[in-house]
Amino acid sequence: MSRAIVELSHPVSDGMLTYPGLPVPRITTAVARDRSPLIDMAYHIARVDMVGPTGTYIHAPFHFHAEGADIAELPLERLFNVPIVMIRAPELRAVGPDVLGDPARLWGKAVLVHTGWSAGWGSSEYRGPAHPFLVGEVAEALVAANVALVGIDSLDIDDTSLPTRPCHHTLLGAGIPIIEQMTNLDSVPDTGAKLVALPAPVRGTGSFPLRVVAWTEGSAVGH
Repeated sequence: MSRAIVELSHPVSDGMLTYPGLPVPRITTAVARDRSPLIDMAYHIARVDMVGPTGTYIHAPFHFHAEGADIAELPLERLFNVPIVMIRAPELRAVGPDVLGDPARLWGKAVLVHTGWSAGWGSSEYRGPAHPFLVGEVAEALVAANVALVGIDSLDIDDTSLPTRPCHHTLLGAGIPIIEQMTNLDSVPDTGAKLVALPAPVRGTGSFPLRVVAWTEGSAVGH
């Protein structure tokens, strides 16, 4: 049986510009090959210093709610082998609930919102306040539809030009993880793909960089 795997994460590199106002990641050498202590065996050990929201990352409920699950406590059934439903909103800045369609099709699914904003990754425009976002009513509808998680290929799931974060509060308050700054969502079929989104299980953190992929086996339904 044929299998297709789509990379949905941006790579992390030293000094790259990330979320506005947050420190850039620093990747340095802790043990160099020419200084490795084992005889006849050179190796390299890197040191990585970065904040949780770096590259493509996941938010756990603890990010906004002190009593919520942290990254290490996220239920694996929300992160592994989860059926995907794609929401296409490439022409919208404020994505409203009308794009969701029948709520029954979202039940237990990973709902990924394709805006096309990832095409500007690395630019100042990408990190600016004009990025696409979900309005608060969408988060309320997604909670009512009992989705497994929500992802978007934009800077933030909320409107960062405003001081409020209704989607973060609503989704994380319902135990629904959020993935931000995804990429390649145009290559994921509308249905028929499954999601694998596994962060390192670090305790006491509300956000963490993520390697997330979509995969299909056999023939998947196209766009």
